[in-house]
Amino acid sequence: MPPFNQPLGGNDMPRFGGPATMMRLPSQPTADGLNVAFVGVPMDHGTSNRPGTRLGPRAIRDESRMLRPYNMATGAAPFDHLQVADVGDVPINTFDLKKTIPIIEAFHAGVLNAGAIPLTLGGDHTLTWPILRAMKARHGPVALIHVDAHADINDTMFGEKVAHGCPFRRAWEEGCLINDKVFQIGLRGTGYGPDDFDWGRARGWTVVQAEDCWHRSLKPLMESVRAAIGDSPCYLSYDIDSLDPAFAPGTGTVEPGGLTIWQGLEIVRGCAGLNLVGGDLVEVSPPYDPSGNTALIGANLLYEMLCALPGVPQRARG
Repeated sequence: MPPFNQPLGGNDMPRFGGPATMMRLPSQPTADGLNVAFVGVPMDHGTSNRPGTRLGPRAIRDESRMLRPYNMATGAAPFDHLQVADVGDVPINTFDLKKTIPIIEAFHAGVLNAGAIPLTLGGDHTLTWPILRAMKARHGPVALIHVDAHADINDTMFGEKVAHGCPFRRAWEEGCLINDKVFQIGLRGTGYGPDDFDWGRARGWTVVQAEDCWHRSLKPLMESVRAAIGDSPCYLSYDIDSLDPAFAPGTGTVEPGGLTIWQGLEIVRGCAGLNLVGGDLVEVSPPYDPSGNTALIGANLLYEMLCALPGVPQRARG
């Protein structure tokens, strides 16, 4: 009997059966006794274009039923080294976005105070701001790897300061980030002016636009990211719209010319060795994902985050 929770195997229960949890793991109401907690945040009232991300956590969990415990690419076997479970969804206020912010913060503070690392299934990108608040309270300011088509540094959207286009402006204002250890990767598309991307650069952030990623491996980029971040606590926020819509159409604000799936995998796998203290996968919108492939990719990227966490041995990099 293994000492850690294991995903329910496909030879023990058909993949289309079993519990509706992340990777068909055991569920529990709190993070007590866990090293890692999968957390759902079913919200979309921070979106500015197409809705539907409130259904994202459920769809990601459903598609995660195909995942197996051993990472054939990296040699990581996270369930041999970490106690992992699904702690369910944050009970957000579905009618009031501003009241939802402290609810998300408090829930993640509970996970962190239990000594667990939260891996969060979104939900729209507004949710990262309250999580970073909880991170600051636990770890102090953190390094940030933000993978996205959009910078999400707007001061306001329609006069509101709480929205999915504003989380990193709010986090910066509250001192949640280590400015010279913030990396935004995959930004692209049209904008209102150069400040859309240059605002972060002016604060010492490294902004890598999608065009600088085309036709190349991102392993060298991640080597430089790891060197710059060092052993600082680091948070990974992955917006599924960082991927080109050819790969991940099921999201609210699609932009052409994005990252490939294999580049996304290189980014997340390239976080192994960092002091990752949490991560999220956001903006999966099932109504625009009829095949389920966007949610499937999201589930796989969350699994790769799990494999990259401290305490999980990796095969030596080639």
